[in-house]
Amino acid sequence: MIDTTSWYQISNVDEIASPAMLLFPDRVRENLNRMVRSVGSSGRLRPHVKTHKLPQVVRMKLEVGITKFKTSTIAEAEMTASVGGKDILLAFQPVGPNVSRFIELIEAFPETQFSTLVDNLEVVNQLDCEACRLTNPVGVFIDLDVGMHRSGIRAGSVAIKLYEAIGRKKFIKPLGFHAYDGHLKSKDVEQRSQQVDEAFKPVWELKKQVEQLGFEKPAIVGGGTPTSAILAKYPEIEVGMGTPVLWDYGQSQVCPEQDFLWAAVLLARVVSRPADNRLCIDLGHKAVASEMPQPRVHFLGLEDAQFVMHSEEHLVLESDHAMEFAPGDELYGIPQHICPTMALHQMVHVVREQQVVETWPIEARNRRLYI
Repeated sequence: MIDTTSWYQISNVDEIASPAMLLFPDRVRENLNRMVRSVGSSGRLRPHVKTHKLPQVVRMKLEVGITKFKTSTIAEAEMTASVGGKDILLAFQPVGPNVSRFIELIEAFPETQFSTLVDNLEVVNQLDCEACRLTNPVGVFIDLDVGMHRSGIRAGSVAIKLYEAIGRKKFIKPLGFHAYDGHLKSKDVEQRSQQVDEAFKPVWELKKQVEQLGFEKPAIVGGGTPTSAILAKYPEIEVGMGTPVLWDYGQSQVCPEQDFLWAAVLLARVVSRPADNRLCIDLGHKAVASEMPQPRVHFLGLEDAQFVMHSEEHLVLESDHAMEFAPGDELYGIPQHICPTMALHQMVHVVREQQVVETWPIEARNRRLYI
């Protein structure tokens, strides 16, 4: 059975219905301090809010001096601004009605500096048109494709022409470039470092060319968790790491050299033992992100678990220790991917001194708050 002295176990577990997400604020604070140390200073960070989606964690970030944030949705940006975030990048090109929503967001929080991503002239033109009702121009970053091939444009002549086009606009202004390198996940740190240097060569050249055209020095927002410490050696970059605030099993396997603490734990229970070596638990697709291959969760104290079947409400495991568990017994697990897993839960159960003491709604899991 699980060691009852383990840090992740809670003394009032019988009061908590499963599946549930447990959050450990002391570990979150320690991770934030380690994030700052890993890149040199809080000013070097622009961490992604999508990992946690919690206003309480935004406040913790502000307490350690982090003032710049990345978000994926207008709801995340709205939540971040509502608790004091002063510099917020919507790192997702707004299209359709989200263009006007983005302008409405800026109007609602005049003390906050907002910016967003663009990678084509059509969106640039629409943003400039919608921003005409604002007092100050809206800052935009050109989204660069540095090898992931998900969004953005290559760092070359097309990007320069787009930057120049933005510079001619009246109601928006160019701030710099955004370069996400989520495809660089080599477990070999030296190889990963070489890949980062190669991927960002065109970015530094583009930056130089833009400066030669007479523009102000462009800001560069780049990288993710695996490449954060590598990119921190470039003083001109804002590092966009986000996962370390909660950490997850997937990143701990990709980046074993990074020293962060698991701060979010899934609580599940055995609902059936259909065979001597088999357990069925209440951790289906609705409770843990399922876009990754199995194992989608790493069970603490049941590391030999083999994944047999996963459906909406159920996860079936095989283990040599299955007979040690009865229906109703709890299991604790670290999700493979914490960011989308958080979006599946309405709240986190906050643990202090191994006891759940309150709950926090995961506010920005919603696509719309007020705007």
